[in-house]
Formats: sequence, C-alpha cells, structure tokens
Amino acid sequence: MVRAMYDWCVDNQLTPFIVVAVDASVRVPVEFVREGEIVLNISMGATSNLVLGNDYIDFKARFGGIAREISVPLNRVSAIYARENGQGMTFPLEAVPAGADTAAPAQAPNPVVLSPASSGAPALGLVSAESSPTDPPATPKGPRPSLTRVK
Repeated sequence: MVRAMYDWCVDNQLTPFIVVAVDASVRVPVEFVREGEIVLNISMGATSNLVLGNDYIDFKARFGGIAREISVPLNRVSAIYARENGQGMTFPLEAVPAGADTAAPAQAPNPVVLSPASSGAPALGLVSAESSPTDPPATPKGPRPSLTRVK
C-alpha cells in the first residue's frame, strides 16, 4: 500500500511524506526524531537511490546538508500522505515483542484512507491505537500537515 500511495502522489505531482515510528530497527538521524516519530520527505527531489522494497524503504537523503543513509522497515511506517493536500493512509503499528527479530517481514496492515483536513491547511495529528473515540484530536503545531484517522 505504501508503494501504491507513493505512485499516486508522484503521478499527481504531489510530494509524498511518510511518518515513521522510530525504534531500534529504524536507521534515521536521531537528532530529527520528535516524540518517537520522524516525518520523511520521500520525493524524487529529496532522495537518491530510493528503493521501496517489500520489507524496507531504503534511500539516501540530506539532513542539514549532510548525506545520510536511511532504512525504514515497512512495519514502522505509520502513515503516508501528500504534503500539498493531506490525503493519504495510516497503518496500525505492530507491537514488537522484546527480543523479537526486527528483520522479520511485516504482516499486511489494515490501511485507513484519509481525506484532507477541512480547514484547507493540513496539519499532522495522528490518532494512536491507544486513543479512545472520546479523546480530543491532537492539536496541530505550526504549519505541519494533519492526518485524521477515519474508521
């Protein structure tokens, strides 16, 4: 599903972003991780050698002018969306038991199709699996895009 959403973004001249829940299996610059997550621009202009594999997303990107190798297991991608309109999908994160092999392939997640925020300006506010339907939605911070999980 991540590859399909990526292709949809590229075909519609939109910028694909992924939201990654960071753990020991994810190779990203830790100084850019906020609250256990990192948002990555995976557009052709922002990456080189992008490989959307069956188990991992691998690419090279510049962070603060320094080239870094990025490797993200697909089971750690919690969302993919278009920066321009906020449309995309969220995916439930799998619980990884302590001591489990983090290189094991992910099971197929149940994706959730998202629609753009009603305000016209998307802002990132993912609803976690621990949130109940009565919890207020996360408040957007600054000009970041927003995703609302639709069930």
